[in-house]
Amino acid sequence: MIPEGDMSGFLAQAQAMQQQLLDAQSELAEARVEGTSGGDLVTATITGSGELVGLVIKPEAVDPDDTETLADLVLAAVRDATGKSQALAAAKLGPLAGGMGGGLPF
Repeated sequence: MIPEGDMSGFLAQAQAMQQQLLDAQSELAEARVEGTSGGDLVTATITGSGELVGLVIKPEAVDPDDTETLADLVLAAVRDATGKSQALAAAKLGPLAGGMGGGLPF
């Protein structure tokens, strides 16, 4: 049970954490990370929130007789960018999530 005098401080802290979370989510939505494959033959751009927003394929990556390799390069670039996006999200949101669990008094 939270003592009555502590309730307003607790609510203010919760509101501040909520605002920090919203700010971090907004920053992630605007952030861009790139992943590459094949020695930069394919570059994928993903937002910090995980949305694929760009894909660049250099002409030398395209072989009409070997579309499987191109598909593999695209997948690898997207996976690389996704991993970087997830790391960015963990860095931005991790400190906020750390303050949300164990410290609650109920």
